[in-house]
Amino acid sequence: MRTVLIPTDFSKNALHAMQYAQELYKCERTCFFILHTYMDEVYVAYKTAPTENRETQKEEKKKESEKKLDNLVQTVMGNPSNPLHNFEVVTSFDSLVDGINDFVNEMNIDLVIMGTKGETSDHKTTFGSYTIEVFKYVKCPVLAIPKDFEYKQPKTILFPTDYMLPYKRRELKLLGDLAGKFKSEVHCLYFTDFEDLSPRQEDNKRFLEDALSKAYLSFETTSVKNKADAIMDYIEKREVGMLVMVNSRHSFFEDMLYRSTVDLLGLKVKIPFLVMQNLNR
Repeated sequence: MRTVLIPTDFSKNALHAMQYAQELYKCERTCFFILHTYMDEVYVAYKTAPTENRETQKEEKKKESEKKLDNLVQTVMGNPSNPLHNFEVVTSFDSLVDGINDFVNEMNIDLVIMGTKGETSDHKTTFGSYTIEVFKYVKCPVLAIPKDFEYKQPKTILFPTDYMLPYKRRELKLLGDLAGKFKSEVHCLYFTDFEDLSPRQEDNKRFLEDALSKAYLSFETTSVKNKADAIMDYIEKREVGMLVMVNSRHSFFEDMLYRSTVDLLGLKVKIPFLVMQNLNR
């Protein structure tokens, strides 16, 4: 059974992500865990309250969150409900990133799906500051769904890569399963001025081909210096339905997540963005 964690702040965009997730796994047995973290709400709402009342306030916020989650699940289950889907609600007195990470580790979650513009978003960054924090620090693949994106099967998937990373098989299997289910083409785009790959790159490319054997793979290169511009141009010209990148320390992806770089590049992805982790789980 697939396990999917969906954080929510009860915004329309979080609801949109839940609906997308149901469509994405419409024909697959899936357990959806709907998570709401409320530590920030308690500290913001009750920061001037006496310390001795804090536990009572935490319990009140917990009950309020559980009630909202139960109502949310009733809203999204549908009538009739999908017999392949199970829903479980989770509350956590924690920050968003820590709450997600703890639950991912506890339940061995396959994928986190979240909206990109929730109530807590910082609109000066591409996906909102909270989504970027999740991208960077959660040890699990994260699929971000833009607020205005209408669900459609991703027939073309763009995967920019330099073939330098020792990919994780579990992460690639997730991508391979999606591509195989939708008969998608996965376009591996390599930015380089050189024709030949190093032995290390050749090994990683072969591993990629083996792990994505269910997908229709194509390999392309470009010498474009501005990678963000090249990605956006490729998405537009090829009608790409999903962007996939790997998060690794000191990678191009990591560089793109810093606000100054994002503002400079003007990267405004309007399609689902799957971030796979090259981190130990």
